[in-house]
Amino acid sequence: MPATAGRRPMHHASDTDHHAPDVRPPGRRLAHGTLADLWNGRDNGIGAIRLGLAISVVLAHATSLGFGWEDLGQSLFQNQTNVGTLAVFGFFILSGLLITRSARHTTVGRFAWHRALRILPGLWVCLLVTAFVAAPVVALHQRDTLAGFWDGPKGPLQYVTGNWFTGVRQYGIQDLLADTPWGQEIGGNSVFNGALWSLVYETACYAAVAVLAVTAVLRRARWLVPVIAVILYGCILADQIRGWTLEGPPAGHYGFIAPPLVGDVFAQWLIYLGALFLTGATIELYRDRVPIHDGLALACLVILAGSLLLGGFFVAGFPTLAYLLVWAAVRAPRRLRRVGAVNDYSYGIYIYGFLVQQLLATFGANRWGYLPYTALSLLITAVVAYASWHLVERRALALKDWRRR
Repeated sequence: MPATAGRRPMHHASDTDHHAPDVRPPGRRLAHGTLADLWNGRDNGIGAIRLGLAISVVLAHATSLGFGWEDLGQSLFQNQTNVGTLAVFGFFILSGLLITRSARHTTVGRFAWHRALRILPGLWVCLLVTAFVAAPVVALHQRDTLAGFWDGPKGPLQYVTGNWFTGVRQYGIQDLLADTPWGQEIGGNSVFNGALWSLVYETACYAAVAVLAVTAVLRRARWLVPVIAVILYGCILADQIRGWTLEGPPAGHYGFIAPPLVGDVFAQWLIYLGALFLTGATIELYRDRVPIHDGLALACLVILAGSLLLGGFFVAGFPTLAYLLVWAAVRAPRRLRRVGAVNDYSYGIYIYGFLVQQLLATFGANRWGYLPYTALSLLITAVVAYASWHLVERRALALKDWRRR
């Protein structure tokens, strides 16, 4: 998996705009048709899928964060990707679909307000908890003192101010956690929460959708969206031919930029994640032409599995993964369609899982073995995500309809 603070990425952000009004009679569920025919308002499996993707990230990183092993699935998938990165790809596909739907039904200002409420309050609290709760505890555990903890360019205050606008400009705090399995594997570097790496790319995709909305492309020239997606996909195809992969920071191929507030942004991640996001957006824009067919889903599953196990994932796997996620959202069993309809814990699991696993590793919970360590990290992460949703995220989203008097 590519690097977050030198090596791998973790998982991605979520939203709550999959609850579009239900325009069909309650209880009616067609057996076949297009996405427009079968997408039944709140009655879909998006919430369950995103929760599963977030949990997959925690499972995938238990190996590297707890034991310094490769991320789950890395060798199995021919070093093309792993379970955690695959989950990130899924998040961007679903986000493209949902965010585009939101942008089409709100003003640009209201759209930006909704996106900010979904991402920033939870992130800010996570940064504060990391800098002023978790980091001091780690400092006392490792050094038996807080002397010098609050000072210097790598202090907790700098961690918060450096990372508040979705980009990560400081991964560590005072060189703490450098002796964890993860820290040792990446050269003794301090990393508290590598999972935050993808938020800046999510924000960039939001900005792109806002531009498409304000220029009326989403309403009057929707064909431009799949055209841009195809261009990006062409870059991915060219990378596959040249053998350029996403292993490690991809700066050697495309370079990076460092905009104010957000730090380093790698062009190759913009291309790959942007292609997935725009694929989801295209599916939303042409939902009346996207067939939902079980046989097509089975064929996509076979192609996806073959590309992961044999090679060619970025070419054959990207489009098939997108279709499978949309198909699964429509075909999800009734019980799963209720998951996330009221409470969405996926974002909290995403932004806290890495931190929890780093803390467990530094306090020695990994001595108990992979299964106990993984189970405990899932349990604690779920509790923290529950608190994040009910105390922070849900309260912030209650302001979605706020207007200045």
